Amino acid sequence: MASAERATASIPDLLPSRRPSARVWQLIRSWPVIPAIILTVLATFAVFAPLLANQDPEKGNLRVRIVPPVWLEGGSREHLLGTDQQGRDIWSRIVYGTRISLLIATIVLSAGAVGGTALGIVSGYYGGLVDEILMRMVDLTFAMPFILVALVVVIVLGQSMEIIIILLIVFSWGAFARQARGETLALKEREYVAGARVAGASSLYLMFRHILPGLINTIIVMSSLRVGQLILAEAVLSFLGLGIPPPTPAWGAMVADGRNYISTAWWISFFPGLMIFFTVVGFNFLGDWLRDYFDPRLRQVSE
Repeated sequence: MASAERATASIPDLLPSRRPSARVWQLIRSWPVIPAIILTVLATFAVFAPLLANQDPEKGNLRVRIVPPVWLEGGSREHLLGTDQQGRDIWSRIVYGTRISLLIATIVLSAGAVGGTALGIVSGYYGGLVDEILMRMVDLTFAMPFILVALVVVIVLGQSMEIIIILLIVFSWGAFARQARGETLALKEREYVAGARVAGASSLYLMFRHILPGLINTIIVMSSLRVGQLILAEAVLSFLGLGIPPPTPAWGAMVADGRNYISTAWWISFFPGLMIFFTVVGFNFLGDWLRDYFDPRLRQVSE
């Protein structure tokens, strides 16, 4: 009996040490703290790149080639993260590479989300032949091997940022169209849509006044998850030599530049690879949080 009382009395003594960590964990679960930190850093790099970069990202100096990071022996304060095999500053190229990655992701995501959602609503609303044609187009884009198509297009048309953006748009709108079409099939049968149709509302009005608002949350979540995938796809193309043409700094191309120097100059590939990792993780975490936030059932489970 006495031992039970002592055990019970010792429990409150343990609670205060757990409360701070529990509060921190609850804060992280309730709000996108980690994605917010990552995205703030990325936005700072993109907006203030000329102020943060201390070197020209495209010009090299062979006299300072393969200089290690500042904290290693032989490092220099002028090159915080070292230099590559052409003497270009890794830090400056990473900072400016943030602009390239976010710019491409923003353009591709805007075009893919808007176009795919619009076509998906039209497909689900009208059905029939229209639905059949649009969905077969979606199936066609999913069936085509992205890397092989990109290789053929770059060989035929040349390597440029515009080509990469168009390729990514072509392969990104289908997911939005399919999701929008599926939800439109359910939304168009709702009572408020039927009431507006009886009242004489046009098809265009019904689609973009009554159906589209029901898709907004889903599109936002999909967009946040797709950003990381687009950045990763652009990095893969640049790594394979199919992406942004040199000497424009691109994270994937930087990783490719250092693959032959992994044993002697690991920093050439490591730091841009780390940026790709944190960017993809940040947007994926944000997408997961938005999905839980917009879905009350998931939010109740997490709580």
